[in-house]
Amino acid sequence: MRTSRAVLTFDELVDGELVVLAQSGDAAALGSLLARHRGGMLAVALSVLRDPGESEDAVQDASLTALARIGDVRDPVAVGPWLKMIVRNLCLKRLATTKAIPVGDLPPVADPAADPQEVLEQHAQRDWVWHAVGLLSPPLRTVTLLRYFSSVTRYDEIAAACGIPVGTVRRRLHEARGILSRTLLTMRHSAHDDMGALTAARRRDAEEAVAAGHHGTFGALLRERWWPDVDIAWANGRRTRGIEHLVRVVDDRTSAGTRQRVTGVAASADVVVWETDVFSPPEAGPGCAPYMCWLLSYDAGRVRRVRLIHRAA
Repeated sequence: MRTSRAVLTFDELVDGELVVLAQSGDAAALGSLLARHRGGMLAVALSVLRDPGESEDAVQDASLTALARIGDVRDPVAVGPWLKMIVRNLCLKRLATTKAIPVGDLPPVADPAADPQEVLEQHAQRDWVWHAVGLLSPPLRTVTLLRYFSSVTRYDEIAAACGIPVGTVRRRLHEARGILSRTLLTMRHSAHDDMGALTAARRRDAEEAVAAGHHGTFGALLRERWWPDVDIAWANGRRTRGIEHLVRVVDDRTSAGTRQRVTGVAASADVVVWETDVFSPPEAGPGCAPYMCWLLSYDAGRVRRVRLIHRAA
């Protein structure tokens, strides 16, 4: 029988033992597995894609996919072929969809693999994931939160929300995926901030803001939690400073019968995404899309900048 893990290093453990540890939630064990098999994974990607840059992307995506699917491994000893299968599936799907998708869009990945969006959504409450996201620079973190933690996933939508070209979105997400993948490879046991608790707190903030809008106290709540000179970028391209115009719009729409419901919240230390469904009676008239995304930037614990994103059904 093997001695305890306290005696053996990860490098001394065989694949099957690392798989068992990874399936119990040990990100460091999974990182060691990926480092051990990276050469073989890259070789598979190169054989299919014939492009070093695209192949590196495929290996990074496969690393994140392995996080979500490690529990599916039934034969721990065969984890190497399993990882290569994920890479091959991702590469074949890229080849099959490259001509059919807009520039920058990541193709959906056929089972048994999953794309990074699915991985991150499934593990949004894992502290290590949020820790890794927190290591990203604010520009990378913003596009990552939108792409992987909101319904604003199309590159053109993210570009419009952030006021940047689609090519910049593509480059930032490429860089962010690489950082997240490398973080997984180097992750070791350490204490991380409780980002799940932060997300729960920010969700309460969102629900309280929506409730305040319904009850006519939206302005009072914003004065407590947002900076007086908050910069607000509207979906139509207009920019306003301060809360007054936003409060008037919310009050007017509420008086007309419009209601919102929080459907999702993603939070890092200084960038937060609220998503809401919007319900408007016919008599409210045009002007409200059925979905809204609020992209909030925090400074010293208060909201400094806001981008409002409306999405059609």
